[in-house]
Amino acid sequence: MASSRELSPSGSLLDLLHAELAHALPFSRMSPADLDELIAGAEQAYYAPDEVVLDPSMGPARLLHVIRRGSVASSRPVDTAHRVDYVDGDVFPVGAVLAERPVSGTYTANADTFCLLIPAALVRSLAARSLPFADFLSHRAAQLLELSRQSLQAAYASQVHAEHSLEASLATLPRRSVLRCAPQTPIVEALTAMHEGRVGSIVVTDEAEAPVGILTRHDIVGRITLAQRPLSEPIAAVMSAPVHSLAIGRTLLDAALLMSTHGVRHVPVTEGGRVVNVVSERDLFAVQRLSLRQIGARLRAAPDLAALVLLAAEIRRFAGHLLGQGVGARQLTELVSRLNDTLTERLVQLAAARRGCDLGRACWLAFGSEGRSEQTVSTDQDNGLMFVSDSPQRDRPAWLAFGREVNEGLDACGYPLCKGNVMACNPAFCLSVEEWRQAFLGWIEQGSPRDVLAASICFDLRPLTGAVGLAAPLDAEIGARAAAVPRFLKQMAEDALRQPSPLNWRGAVDTTEVDGRPMFDLKLQGTSIFVAAARLYALAHGVRATGTRARLEAVAPKLGASPRESGSWVVAFEFLQMLRLRIQLHAHDEGEAIVSANPNRIDVAGLSDIDRHMLREACKVARQLQQRIELDYRR
Repeated sequence: MASSRELSPSGSLLDLLHAELAHALPFSRMSPADLDELIAGAEQAYYAPDEVVLDPSMGPARLLHVIRRGSVASSRPVDTAHRVDYVDGDVFPVGAVLAERPVSGTYTANADTFCLLIPAALVRSLAARSLPFADFLSHRAAQLLELSRQSLQAAYASQVHAEHSLEASLATLPRRSVLRCAPQTPIVEALTAMHEGRVGSIVVTDEAEAPVGILTRHDIVGRITLAQRPLSEPIAAVMSAPVHSLAIGRTLLDAALLMSTHGVRHVPVTEGGRVVNVVSERDLFAVQRLSLRQIGARLRAAPDLAALVLLAAEIRRFAGHLLGQGVGARQLTELVSRLNDTLTERLVQLAAARRGCDLGRACWLAFGSEGRSEQTVSTDQDNGLMFVSDSPQRDRPAWLAFGREVNEGLDACGYPLCKGNVMACNPAFCLSVEEWRQAFLGWIEQGSPRDVLAASICFDLRPLTGAVGLAAPLDAEIGARAAAVPRFLKQMAEDALRQPSPLNWRGAVDTTEVDGRPMFDLKLQGTSIFVAAARLYALAHGVRATGTRARLEAVAPKLGASPRESGSWVVAFEFLQMLRLRIQLHAHDEGEAIVSANPNRIDVAGLSDIDRHMLREACKVARQLQQRIELDYRR
């Protein structure tokens, strides 16, 4: 029998609840019969402001709470200064109900709050046969992200005419009979087999059928015909080796990125080390006559800045097509960064040729989002220059002039000059090898606010082009030194906490009114929190990865974080990245001049219910990650 607070729904209330839940996750994805059973077995509850809803003393949690209206705060005894707020549509305490254990914190109503209470037995019964309900309980954030991604893909799908999603595994490609031969096979036999089989490549394998080389139709003219190689020679003398291959579990996008990076058209696919297929460029793209390798080839062959300006716009258009194919935020930002790398490399080469600069004595450095391979389509510059010199003051002016030409060229291509002046044209970031070493060690040892700011950008260092080997010893040394200076790590932690949690005291997304619209800065209030946390913990634990996702995944075991917790970090970060890509690509499609405005600001009121819900979930994860930093470094 229900208490005065817990009442079984009346007939009219059942209809009202059905209408409410039909628009909320996960109930909107459940079958009508399962939803009817859930509502019929639920009770209604009211909680007055400051009333305790749940606490550990109440024993195992036996009721799943769904907030219809109101707000509930959850705090833990070990950290009462911080809390998690649940508002309309939120479900709690999922973990305690499924595990049949007491809650680990105290849940208190913030205001007049009305909840729907679902008995644990009914929760388990529905989860056993309702896949949407079970998925939501087990992987709530991941499911919301997938729904958001599907919605976004649908919005772009009308622009895309590709046969495959680049997220598909290489295993989904049709299996072909791979033309292969041994290293000692005469060239004439290999060419004859290619001609008779009407194929564009032949894979050279060892006795275990592992790939050791490849010869393609594209190689024949340069390596055999013009070189006048005797056709009796073994194919090992003219094959490309080592060969770039991929395991069958990798994706089409992985193949596309590999082709772009190494300038190849064919990639052997292996299973258990054996060649089982070959993926070609033609297998990958049919996106309005664009392909990743084609754009990369045109970037590398661009004769001047004017050509690169046009190709930069093509990169953004291509990113929109891939978004419509369902490519995820991590892969898409990596792809955009890769193409931006190629564009920058070509600019560097053109400027060096014009000025007579020896790139064998210098290295162009990428910092910030480009250093992490996380660039979106609207991003400013963060770069530097490292050069070899026994007299830096004598040589620096020439390198500064070179850096300015490249920086101004990037600006013309749509990558604005850095407002903080972290660029190769700034003497502070155009240094000799030893000067860079001293700069990093100074930032670590001195630790002024300015030093921490510089370090937070430059610790995402990635050598891009030129004498890239110059940066390797520096990277190893500064990583080890940073981990050995607790004071510096504490300062980095304070910097990671500088931006307040993106949730207000009511547990809602903290927005700023701009022209009467509630706006949210996806970078400042969102992704930067995850980037800073990942950088901090990577430095503290000697993780040399530069990407935010790779850092989070690598440090999670070292921090004792559960797979569910660390998975939520990655899901939240990539959702925020996806939203950034969406608004930036939309602005470019509409011809808006977003570079001069804020390319990371989004109108929260204009989001779909799913995206608005997921944004709040991502903000909760960001706050929890900051709370972890506070516990680790402020005690």
